[in-house]
Amino acid sequence: MRQVAIYGKGGIGKSTTTQNLTAGLASMGKQIMIVGCDPKADSTRLVLGGLAQKTVLDTLREEGDDIELDAVMKTGFGNIRGVESGGPEPGVGCAGRGIITSINLLERLGAYTDDLDYVFYDVLGDVVCGGFAMPIREGKAQEIYIVCSGEMMALYAANNIAKGISKYATSGGVRLGGLICNSRKVDREAELVEAVAKELGTQMIHFVPRDNAVQRAEINKKTVIDYSPDEPQADEYRELARKIDGNDMFVIPKPMSIDRLEAILMEYGILD
Repeated sequence: MRQVAIYGKGGIGKSTTTQNLTAGLASMGKQIMIVGCDPKADSTRLVLGGLAQKTVLDTLREEGDDIELDAVMKTGFGNIRGVESGGPEPGVGCAGRGIITSINLLERLGAYTDDLDYVFYDVLGDVVCGGFAMPIREGKAQEIYIVCSGEMMALYAANNIAKGISKYATSGGVRLGGLICNSRKVDREAELVEAVAKELGTQMIHFVPRDNAVQRAEINKKTVIDYSPDEPQADEYRELARKIDGNDMFVIPKPMSIDRLEAILMEYGILD
């Protein structure tokens, strides 16, 4: 079983990328579980056909600790299993603790079955606290992919996440598998992300072009592969799935200084 965490700047498209990627893996016959690690609980919406998945924390609050696995896990496209950690009520408590509670409960209920090929953790935003870093801090995820674009703040976040990975890699087995560029049509975007990846000691594992097919599928509460499997964009996600399934480049990243990152950004014309 490969346990994979997807990180990246808030709003960069982690949940969309994760669900379309896992749809590609499911089409290859892989057995997958997605664990949504975001209080918005939108990490499984597309693979579950828009189902408003009841979160682990809401279920525990309403029903107590004595629950069955099917109360928090639903199955969708390609037999993908989906769980949403959820979060505390707005303004109360730490959302990161919801991830810890959720993963511990899933382990206790036997969700991590031997037939699983992949478990994906779709993690909110940046590595901002111990709770959100839990999938890598506790050794749950062995490989990390960072979703980014050629935008300045997305690459700042990627570099910051690389710092978190390098910190925990020294005491555990977590490694960076690469950057996934979710294009925003920035000038020289692929070249820039390739350069940043090289500086970090990793690879840009795939460049996902921007395409309105993604939005059309989302409006219909589906992944692109499910909604319009013949679209060129569906092929992009299938290719990303193949690359991740066959990836053997796992590294301890070498995060940059801010000055070095800004020098690369300036070289590619992002800064004036």
